[in-house]
Amino acid sequence: MAAETGFDIFRDDWGIPHLRADSAGALAHAQGFSAALDRSWQIEVERHRVRGTTAAFLGAEAVGWDRFARQARLEDTARRCFARLEPETAAWVTAYVGGVNAGLAEGARRAPEFAATGLAPGVWRPWTPLGVWLSVHILFAGFPTKLWREEVARRLGDEAVTLFATDGPGTSGSNGWLLTADRTRTGAALVAGDPHRFVEDPGVYQQIRLACPEFDVVGLAVPGVPGLAHFGHTGGVAWAITNAMADYQDLYRERLRRTPDGEGVEALGPQGWERADVRTETIEVAGGSPVTVETVETARGPVIIGGPDSGPDRGPDSGADEGAISLRYPPRVTGDLGFDALPALLRARTVADLDAALDRWAEPVNVVLAADTTGATLHRVAGRVPVRARANTLRVVPAHDPAYAWSDRPAPMPRAVVDGTAVMANARGLAAPLGVEFAPPHRAERIRELLDRGEGWSAEGMADIHTDTRLASAGPLLDLLAAARPTAPDAVRLRERMLRWDRHMAAGSTEATLYSALRTEVVRRLADHPALAPLTGAADPARSPAYPALFAPWLAAVPRIGYALEHLLTGAFLPYEDRLAAVAGAVDAVASRYADGPPHPWGEVHRLASWRALPDPTEVRPGLAGDHDCVLATSGVPGVTDLAARGPAARYVWDLARREDSLWVVPFGASGVPSDAHHRDQLPLWLRGELAPVVTDWTLLHRSKETTTQMPALRTPVHEQEVDGFGTVRLVPIDPAADAGLIHGWVGQDRARFWGMTGASRDEVRETYAYLDSLTTHHGYLALRDGVPVALFQTYDPAADPIGECYDVQPGDFGVHLLMAPEDTPRPGFTAGLLTALVTYVFSDPARLRIVAEPDAANEKAVARMVRAGFVLGPVVDKPEKRARLAFLSRPVLPRQRSQSPGTAGW
Repeated sequence: MAAETGFDIFRDDWGIPHLRADSAGALAHAQGFSAALDRSWQIEVERHRVRGTTAAFLGAEAVGWDRFARQARLEDTARRCFARLEPETAAWVTAYVGGVNAGLAEGARRAPEFAATGLAPGVWRPWTPLGVWLSVHILFAGFPTKLWREEVARRLGDEAVTLFATDGPGTSGSNGWLLTADRTRTGAALVAGDPHRFVEDPGVYQQIRLACPEFDVVGLAVPGVPGLAHFGHTGGVAWAITNAMADYQDLYRERLRRTPDGEGVEALGPQGWERADVRTETIEVAGGSPVTVETVETARGPVIIGGPDSGPDRGPDSGADEGAISLRYPPRVTGDLGFDALPALLRARTVADLDAALDRWAEPVNVVLAADTTGATLHRVAGRVPVRARANTLRVVPAHDPAYAWSDRPAPMPRAVVDGTAVMANARGLAAPLGVEFAPPHRAERIRELLDRGEGWSAEGMADIHTDTRLASAGPLLDLLAAARPTAPDAVRLRERMLRWDRHMAAGSTEATLYSALRTEVVRRLADHPALAPLTGAADPARSPAYPALFAPWLAAVPRIGYALEHLLTGAFLPYEDRLAAVAGAVDAVASRYADGPPHPWGEVHRLASWRALPDPTEVRPGLAGDHDCVLATSGVPGVTDLAARGPAARYVWDLARREDSLWVVPFGASGVPSDAHHRDQLPLWLRGELAPVVTDWTLLHRSKETTTQMPALRTPVHEQEVDGFGTVRLVPIDPAADAGLIHGWVGQDRARFWGMTGASRDEVRETYAYLDSLTTHHGYLALRDGVPVALFQTYDPAADPIGECYDVQPGDFGVHLLMAPEDTPRPGFTAGLLTALVTYVFSDPARLRIVAEPDAANEKAVARMVRAGFVLGPVVDKPEKRARLAFLSRPVLPRQRSQSPGTAGW
């Protein structure tokens, strides 16, 4: 992939980055660089989530996720998936990672969270974006719901397993719709919608434009991941997705035992006892003691609940009493996250191109709508769903029984023909054969109803759909309210008022507030009903496993009752008289509560509670319209809180007639930096249901000061070498202006105090390397491994350096300095692998006969590293800035055919 030129960053009036480069590789680098500048804190938190190291700076509350990330082996899965990428895709992802690393130091300087937590920016690896994607979506298929069904079966009986089959607290939904050309004002299709997720600050989606000679695409990117996976418009074709609600992750009840020597673990599988993979890891905790975690992986998958010592050994038929549960998820099995689809999506010009790209999609499983400028449309499911027994999709299944093994073939992906209008809103529809639980049909039905009321739709008209607040799921409660016969005057008036309500959860509506209060009272009364009380009581430790706190949202009974309220009020599980009594009691309670004054409008109690890695107690929570079953799906937890943690994470309208008439908005802004003018500038638009224009005219954009034309991975290397078992090492010259932020981030850390620049400012670092660059005897390089900067390498002529006054310089002497980039977890053999390439480079010039190094004499690690690499230690010498230990490595005698990859033993 070509990557020898630079890129430009432009921004529109909303601060949205528009990136332009001369090649796809340079553009990927630019996208990573831009993400690091605008979202450094966000993407570094995500990188640590992948590795299970967030507790090291966020504290004990993050241990639960870190334990799960390590047990599920998220980073190792990302490595596997990266190793299986097509070479062109791997190079593209690596270019993105190079951009992240190039911009991360500067991005971290702008973000106050780094200083607040004491976190230093780390180094991204080529597989990190795949890990971010996996981490963000690992809970999308809702496998913890199977734990909930296990508890329902234990406490209420097997017949009640599907009683709560509705959109649960851990799933994410979206709206999306497509209008064909004959239904629009322009005669070209419109694609619109809004993904519903937990609303995060910074947002999970980043508006961006990516342009190079091969393509020019606008869309919503996931920070930390290259390309535009979910929502995009290439000019020729536009696409959007919703969660298909497919079930493609399974839980297995494992029987584990330790081996007699105590060194290993065995699991009972279909073929008998088999060895499991066991590792022990340590989670560092800010302000607390380290936590040791034993991770176990069986042939089914990683054990995420319990372990070999957590349950009784009662034989293969002991069922629910066995204490370990493993997770089987497709990327862990196949080594494929679907990343090979991402570059193809950017290059798509037609629906046919897009359809072909989506055949390579894997995770998560999505419903896709697309249209192109020729009038062609697409409505399909994309992803990988394993074929296996129906029981796998419902419950935890026994690991030893071969009946629950996965087939080698995936399930076929359903398709549908678009006839005028297509709607996707997580309801049971196109993806029904692939899942168990779906969202209620109300949003999908309401969107279609609204669209069918009009013709000649325009992009501007889509806001009326986005912001609709009618709550169809209120029907069952209101029907029971109509049948209730309260006697207290206040209750009578409340009943009459609610029966006149238009069922819109408008921000200014006091009836919406009263409805929510009634709903809460009904949920709590049902939770106390004798038929459901076993769910709300404490678990029996003799029968129920000790589930990790991470899964508590899926196992909390009251929210489950709240989300399933419509079904519970209309089904036969509870007697009609009891349902009616619950509603009648709720009316009396709410009427009494508001007897002395009217309720607040809905927008004053239904407020946005966005998620932040570092909570801000001073944050003002804006009021909202909508509710969880409205098209404007701002979701609290019925029966628990009116605060909304979930809602539209973005809104978009893709116009196939004129891309410049497309529209978009996100809840906060383009920047993740709190002090930036574009951190929250889109919030007023988002709250009002308005959208910002998609700017495509380059003359209306502002060239960003961060524009650069020479980032490390884009420079011509002075040396490039493939080191067996290590990767590709490239040495590129330092660009003092472009690299000052990166180098400053390395040399400023305490671990680099031997480098002598700990207190230097960024400008001083730039000036130092600008001076070095002006010399003919001294040179500075960045060492890249697989495109990622991993070390600072400097060379010099000892005769032209102060070190020459400290020893007898010999002809052919060649001086070097090496500073390794900071690592979260040092890896054995890493330095040796890098030195293999560096030494090869030095001795590629026949005039260089001996390498001279001068580590600080007090830097015992560096001195020991030199000895292991074959250097011969010389005397300790005094220099103005340090006491140095000289070390020498003479040119090795190498076999001719091995001249490009010597081993450390022969140095």
